[in-house]
Amino acid sequence: MQIGVVLRRTPGATRWASHAWRAVAVLPGAPPGGWKEIARNGDAIDYHAGTVPLVLHRAETEGYLVALNAKVPTVWAILRREAGGEARPSLVAVTASAHAAQDHTDNGEDIVEPIEMPEGLAGWVAEFVHRHHRDEVFVKRKRKPHMDGAPEPGPIAAPSDVYRAPGERKR
Repeated sequence: MQIGVVLRRTPGATRWASHAWRAVAVLPGAPPGGWKEIARNGDAIDYHAGTVPLVLHRAETEGYLVALNAKVPTVWAILRREAGGEARPSLVAVTASAHAAQDHTDNGEDIVEPIEMPEGLAGWVAEFVHRHHRDEVFVKRKRKPHMDGAPEPGPIAAPSDVYRAPGERKR
């Protein structure tokens, strides 16, 4: 599904940042868009920053369940800052998986913005999860001996097994 992302530009709170960007909404089924102004409220300006595909995978249904069962169902916009600190961020992707969003925070280059999932999008993701999710049964791993056929560790077998300080003489 094609998802448009709305970014809001507001004046910065410090003298080092003239403005701040924040993802505020998603537009399911949006047409291609590239930084079209869609609303203005004083100094705050909302832009349709772009449209990217939201692709669901059967292997990530657990992450979708985490997003759907949150207090507020959430999707995440993955943004990346361009070279200049003042430049607007570029839209990389949108994900409905909490696990994938967390993975993007690990690289230190991406900005991961949570956005409330609209009801229609939440229904679409929930239907996908209902069709494809399979609970994985936890199987505790059984320990195996470190070396097959090796004797069990036990008391010292020979005097040579005991550590002797370098300056100490043999008796």
